[in-house]
Parts: sequence; structure tokens; C-alpha cells
Amino acid sequence: MKKALFLDRDGVLNRERGEYTFELDDFEVLPDVSAALKEAKRKNYLLIVISNQGGIAKGIFSKERVEELHGKLSSELQKSNIDLDEIYYCPHHDDVGKCLCRKPQPLMLQKAIARFNIDVSQSVFIGDGERDILAAEAAGVRGIRIDANSGILQLCRELP
Repeated sequence: MKKALFLDRDGVLNRERGEYTFELDDFEVLPDVSAALKEAKRKNYLLIVISNQGGIAKGIFSKERVEELHGKLSSELQKSNIDLDEIYYCPHHDDVGKCLCRKPQPLMLQKAIARFNIDVSQSVFIGDGERDILAAEAAGVRGIRIDANSGILQLCRELP
């Protein structure tokens, strides 16, 4: 079985702006992310992003735009020879309709756990919101809540 580092996107990997981030020019990867993820990879963690993208359901931006942002994130990380293992995102929003995948529901994590044969007891989810921690706990993964935009390098250095 493998261990995974699950990561929320906005506020953990890229700058949380306090509003939807969907323009490429507004998508800023946080300064310590490459070094942090390199450290996690060195410790043999899978890197899996788990993100709510409810602006899709609200019609604010498209799935294609989210994919462009994820391409920008991947390109930025590849400059440091880091590849994300997967990005899961929920395109739904409670204001528009109910779903089973939107955090705090654990479905996105459960999909990754099944697909990658992940040992939940050795895995961690870093997020900046209560819903991240609730999703982690519901999936049997240890959740670590950080302040948005505070950086994750030290946490990754402390991973076993």
C-alpha cells in the first residue's frame, strides 16, 4: 500500500484571494510549494489534490478554465521536476444542487484511496478549511488545518 499527501488547492497550493480564482493571471502558486512537494515526494508520498470548484455549477467559470489552471499548476511544479499524481475536483455547489463529492463529503478522497491503493493510516490531508478536515476524517485520513497562504514546507519536512 502507498501513502498519500492530499492537498486542498486554493490557500494551500495557490494564493487564496477571498473570491473565486479562475483567471490565469490571478493563479499564483505559493512560494514554498515546490520545495514542500519535493520533500513529500522524496519521502514517497503520492501527491493528490482535492478541491471544490463550485464556480462551475454557478456558471462563473468553466471546467475548461479549471483544467487550464491545473495545467498552469502542473507546469510550475514540473520546473522543479515534480508531478502531481492526480487532481480531483468537484464541479458542484450546494446553491445549485446536491452531490456526493463536494467536501466535506469524502468521495474524492475515497476514489483516490481505491484507485491508488492508499494506506489511510499513513496518509495526510492538508487544507485551510474545516470542510477539508471533515472530509479527511470521514475518509480515515489525518487532517491538518493551516491558515490560508501560510505555506506547507515545514509540515512536509515533518512528514514521516
